[in-house]
Amino acid sequence: MSNFPNRRWLVIPATMVDQVDFNQVLESSPETLRYSLDGSKTFVKYEVRVVDETYTEEYINAETGEPGSYTVEAGVYGRPTIWSAELSEYDHEGILALLATEEWTNPNPQPLG
Repeated sequence: MSNFPNRRWLVIPATMVDQVDFNQVLESSPETLRYSLDGSKTFVKYEVRVVDETYTEEYINAETGEPGSYTVEAGVYGRPTIWSAELSEYDHEGILALLATEEWTNPNPQPLG
């Protein structure tokens, strides 16, 4: 079980960073992003709400006392506006596996000191 069941990571080309609305993601600015070793890619993380089945919610209008209802369609809610099906979205386990690759982590790090 993931420690972050509702968190998603979206890998984007570095050239798209200026299109990120940092009010919609958990990073605060372009300077807080992690980049691939060649600098061509980065990612943003955000929380989603997954609705598995469409349902109808009933309520009482606080002002009029009249009953009402609304329908919530099945889907994923909370993705940032930069999200696109053409981009790669990962869950926690998926992003950890990606970041462990040589594209993101130097296999021969220089010793400290």
